[in-house]
Amino acid sequence: MSLHEVNPSIKAFAIVTSILILSVFFDPITPLLTILWSVTLTFLFGHVSFKKWLLLFAPFLFIAFIYVWSTMLFPRLQEGDHVIWQWGFLTLTGEGFRRGVSLGLRVLSFAALSIMFTLTTKPTDFLLSLMQQCKLPPKLAYGIIAGYRFLPLIKEEFQTLQNAHRVRGVTRARTIPEKIQQLKRYVIPLLAGAIRKAERTALAMESKGFTGEKKRIFYRVIPVSYIDWLFFILMIGAVVLSAFISWKLGYLQFYNGEL
Repeated sequence: MSLHEVNPSIKAFAIVTSILILSVFFDPITPLLTILWSVTLTFLFGHVSFKKWLLLFAPFLFIAFIYVWSTMLFPRLQEGDHVIWQWGFLTLTGEGFRRGVSLGLRVLSFAALSIMFTLTTKPTDFLLSLMQQCKLPPKLAYGIIAGYRFLPLIKEEFQTLQNAHRVRGVTRARTIPEKIQQLKRYVIPLLAGAIRKAERTALAMESKGFTGEKKRIFYRVIPVSYIDWLFFILMIGAVVLSAFISWKLGYLQFYNGEL
């Protein structure tokens, strides 16, 4: 089984459901086991580059570190908390340490699940699946696809404008007024080009008989098979099993809205 072959809509439903179940719990074991499961699944069945995965995961590591650090050193002290270390206004308690680690792992578990979906799903297949399985309006879906296709073209046009300005001897902006003026020189041609592309795309779609009706025949059909539902069951089952193991170890705790 390859994660790239799983139906994108069912995959997204499984990821969102897993995140919603994880948001109910607030303990370190449940998200930790979920991270291990999602990372293992990503590399074994996703066939993704470790370098690319780490590049996307690194910002969340930093965010989780900030959450852990701030929660541990600036806890909401309650009666009966066990103080481990104190210096001035900084206080480290056992309960604060546990809450900080739980919060950090909670962020990383959400990130690991989201990155698994991002790296193993093609945007075009996802939108086609939303139209076929979730009845997303074709007008909205094809508009998103067209905008997604325009992004590389806009990047190329921006680089062309930069090179043209260098050839014509336009100096590099240094002060704030110069940067604002430079931004205008870039934005106006890019917007004009985007409008022209949008008009051409609309005329091309209309000439091909695109009306936006929901009852239409698709050239590419995104199927639903037992593998898709097996993936859904495995994802939900893994999160529930993680919570069960945490309960057996005595760490399971429900999130009550307080840190």
